Amino acid sequence: MRSTSFSCLIVDDSDAFCVAARRVLEEAGITVVGTASTLADAIDAAVMAHPDLVLVDIDLGAESGFDVVEALDAAALRPKPSIILVSTHDEEDFADLVETSSAIGYLQKFELSAISIENMLR
Repeated sequence: MRSTSFSCLIVDDSDAFCVAARRVLEEAGITVVGTASTLADAIDAAVMAHPDLVLVDIDLGAESGFDVVEALDAAALRPKPSIILVSTHDEEDFADLVETSSAIGYLQKFELSAISIENMLR
């Protein structure tokens, strides 16, 4: 999948990360259709924007990114977006939870790039 061919929603409670991720993705030709910082906002944004991909931070303050993933998966979104969990933590810290979630995988935030996303989507 070419990076210019899909859209992305970013779900993260860090404004700084949202700005940085948007810049990285848009420079690669990925359309960022919005950001959200809570489960409710993520569902609303996904319903409105129909993203192909949703990046979800594991730690959303009072909420869990894993709950967001499952809510997005359960929502009547057509087509269903691919979901990738992101965090600053090591992958091993959440390996079992990521594997049993509906997400297609996990990326550390510092590894975020169009290439790393495209590799996961293959």
